[in-house]
Amino acid sequence: MWFRNARVFRFTKPFDISAEQLEEKLQADAFKPCGPQETSRQGWVPPLGKHGEQLVHSANGYHLIALRKEEKILPGPVVKEAVEEKAEAIEFEQGRKVRRKEKDEIKEQVVLEMLPKAFSKNRRSFAYLSPQDGVLVVDSGSAKQAEDLASTLRKSLGSLPVRPPAVEQAPAFTFTGWLNETIDLPPQVVLGSECELKDPSEDGGVVRCKGLDLKADEIRNHLEAGMQVTKLALTWDDNVSFVLDEELGIRRLKFGETLQDQLDDVDADDAAAKFDAAFTLMTLELSRLIPGLLEALGGEDRSAIVEE
Repeated sequence: MWFRNARVFRFTKPFDISAEQLEEKLQADAFKPCGPQETSRQGWVPPLGKHGEQLVHSANGYHLIALRKEEKILPGPVVKEAVEEKAEAIEFEQGRKVRRKEKDEIKEQVVLEMLPKAFSKNRRSFAYLSPQDGVLVVDSGSAKQAEDLASTLRKSLGSLPVRPPAVEQAPAFTFTGWLNETIDLPPQVVLGSECELKDPSEDGGVVRCKGLDLKADEIRNHLEAGMQVTKLALTWDDNVSFVLDEELGIRRLKFGETLQDQLDDVDADDAAAKFDAAFTLMTLELSRLIPGLLEALGGEDRSAIVEE
């Protein structure tokens, strides 16, 4: 159980929930497959899949959850062709032109006829709540998907006071300072070989660099021309590598050999035990990484957070 991405949400006021309470709340919105006439449906499923039945997997106060979304696949060209065939048949039989409004009605009918036979696409999204750290962490590279999961969780719980974390200075300012050496790189941070630079002007361009020395002259020339760094590949404390963007989205997470060696040392033959060990190692590492990153980026702005 290693997250590939991390979208972090900060609790804006004290929030605590037990695994039992969370389980009870999620059960009311457990996943049920789409009905014959439904195009999509979502709900909570066991994070361990076939290896577990509980909707919440907890370890050391971290609560792992999984949201499943099912969508029926109806290819647009197939629907369009069926609509055209029906419209042409009406025109031939009744000797009149089928207008747009009637075509829309035909399309609705066609979709209803096709839905029971349509294939389904399923996606599972994982997240964990850490009340003691004051964060919700979603495994998603998309800000919208992460927001959708948080919104669904809020509906299930009735209340979920979270928002993306804020820092005292713009991340792009800090990233740029690290590369042009006007801001000291924290000792835990090592630059990778990938970045994205943007011209801040209205019609400015974007330069994406990969496999380069980020201190090279060609990068420096872009910085001297006024471009800002909006994405940056980093390695944290020799244990975790990732790409961090200006919205504090952590993408392409890769956990280092040290953590993998610790997992290999776990004496566990069954999949559930291995899953639990990996989840524990990952959450402990992210519990160090997240506050460390916020501090490295100039410190967290906690003005909108209600403390204990």
